[in-house]
Parts: sequence; C-alpha cells; structure tokens
Amino acid sequence: MMQTMEQQNDKISFFKGMRDGVPIALGYFAVAFTLGITAGKAGMNALQSSLMSALMLASAGEFAAISMIGSGAGVMEMIVTTVVINMRYLLMSSALSQKVQPNRPFLHRIFMSYAVTDEIFGISMTVPGKLNPFYQYGAASVAAPGWVLGTFLGTMVGMILPAPVMSAMSVAIYGMFLAVVIPPARKDKIIAAVVVVSMSVSLLFQSIPGLKNISSGFQIILLTVLISAAAAILFPVQEEQHAS
Repeated sequence: MMQTMEQQNDKISFFKGMRDGVPIALGYFAVAFTLGITAGKAGMNALQSSLMSALMLASAGEFAAISMIGSGAGVMEMIVTTVVINMRYLLMSSALSQKVQPNRPFLHRIFMSYAVTDEIFGISMTVPGKLNPFYQYGAASVAAPGWVLGTFLGTMVGMILPAPVMSAMSVAIYGMFLAVVIPPARKDKIIAAVVVVSMSVSLLFQSIPGLKNISSGFQIILLTVLISAAAAILFPVQEEQHAS
C-alpha cells in the first residue's frame, strides 16, 4: 500500500530530527557520564540512576536531586526543588505548543512533552514554519538514549574507579553549568549581574550562621525564587513593538 503524503512527510521529518539529534546525543553522553559518577558517589546504583535519567531527562534537576539524595534530604524537599529547577520547561512547552502543526491531534503534544529539553527545544524552534511532531520524536530517539546510556556507564565506571579519579571527573558537571551560563552572561550585562548576585548570596548562605543551617535543597528553592523574582521586577523583558 502506498504511503500517504502525510506519512511521507512524517518519515522525512523523523529522519531529519535523528540527524540533528546526533550532536545533542554526543553532548548528552559526556555530561550524563559525569552525572552517573556523581550518582554513584551519592549511593545510587546503575539501575536507579538510569531510571532517573530516563524518566526526568533533565540535567540540572537530576544533579540537584542526586545532591540532595547524597545529603539525606527528605522526599518533599527533593520534589519541590526539582519542580522549581525544571519550571522553565513549562515556558518552553507553551512556546513549542504554538509551533506544532495545528492539524495534529492533541495526543502528540503529550508525547512531545517528554523530550522538551533545552537543546531539543532549541532545534525544534528553529525549524522553518510549523513543527512536525515527528521531527522532535526523531531527535529524542537519538538524544534520550545517549543521556540514559551515559548515566548508566558513568555509574558503572564510577563504582570501580579510584576515589581521586571519581572526585576529579565529578568536577566536569560544573563545567556544563559554566558552559550554559557564561555565553549569555557575556552578551547581557543584566544576566551577568544576576549570576554574580546569585553566587554572592549563595556564599552568604554558606557562611552566615543562621542561614547555613538551612538545608541545601531549600537554599536552592529560596535563591531561585527570590533572585529570579527580583530580576523580573527590576529588569522586565520589554516586548518588541510590531508595526500595525
């Protein structure tokens, strides 16, 4: 039976997504490998860390959760922290839903929500015209396994590597955050100022007697909410004025 035009377009979009997802998968593997080492240090086994990566698919959220697992934080604390850290995905999903081809069933939006990561969102939003859901499926079919496999191998290798090597490799996760923060901070002085303020206030939380007793999870929640709210009030993003 001959394929319909829509099926052919879906197939083409899927393979385009796979092609564009390969570089993302390679980057995910490298970062997830370090994440897996961190998970192993926190007492998680390869199955647990891999399952977390498969279900969450969020580097910052996973790293925060793993850090709190290692420090013995409570379940509710971990849930609230990961929700706050991953809240940006709500905005990404809202933007992406407006770009999806309007004739597609709503079920596609549910499936697409699994793979709304920073990188996959980025390449999906740059697709000319309306977005075929199968493009994102293709990208996710390559990128997500790279993330999960990296986590699995990182945890497995972390269990057999000497402690000094594990400690040295776990520093790489901070390099990922620097790679995310530095480029926009160099382009925008306001972002740079917010980063400096965040680091300074975080240092105060670690130094002042009353504040340093607050658990690391709730420190993340307080700093994220307070600093982002202050920045939004003091430096609101101006909407572009379009000529009528």
